[in-house]
Amino acid sequence: MKTLFITSLCLILNVSHLMGGDVSGKISFDGKAPKMKALKIAADPVCVANNTSAPTKEWLIVDANGGVKNVLVYISEGVSASKEAPTNHVVIDQKGCVYTPHVIGVQVGQPLDILNNDGTLHNIHALPKLNREFNKAMPKFKKKMTTQFDKAEDPFKIKCDVHPWMGAYIGVFDHPYFAVSGNDGSYTISGLNPGTYTITAWHEKLKTKTITVKVGDGSTTADFTFSKPQKKK
Repeated sequence: MKTLFITSLCLILNVSHLMGGDVSGKISFDGKAPKMKALKIAADPVCVANNTSAPTKEWLIVDANGGVKNVLVYISEGVSASKEAPTNHVVIDQKGCVYTPHVIGVQVGQPLDILNNDGTLHNIHALPKLNREFNKAMPKFKKKMTTQFDKAEDPFKIKCDVHPWMGAYIGVFDHPYFAVSGNDGSYTISGLNPGTYTITAWHEKLKTKTITVKVGDGSTTADFTFSKPQKKK
């Protein structure tokens, strides 16, 4: 019985170590949330037809409780680079002449599928600084293209030159420890070994914030609060 207990305890400890700890929190906005403005998409009738109502700008989405959507949260110090790229595909879609999701993270070498479900011409114009810039047409009959990035890089913009209101952001990482905040501003980064980490939260308009946290085998909370940048005088 004693041997069985020790064996079970060792198994629990090993499983706990493999699972690691996690960091979770909420991204909040301190101030009055901006009104959601409609995108002007009338230039392409297909875009209009593919939407029941005009889509809205996604540059700053704040819910009723102050939670900020589309913040890319990632470990910026404290983890080593992964030796192998994941084989699962990350997907970004063009539907209704907007990119969905608006912000994504991928790992170095991980396949990224870009879909065209609009039945109209798009072009994918990626604007990285460290990776190779590309600008590829996606006619309405081309439903998917797959690409990948070779270097870790801070978030950069992709856009459609055919539809100038279309834009999204991609962050490239050499590890899997990143997340994008949801509708309520919440996020979770899982599988971290116990230790001290620097966490960065990036937003396309609110810029970046960093904090340092100690992570154990359980859950650690790391909240961020952004405010509207002051206008330059």
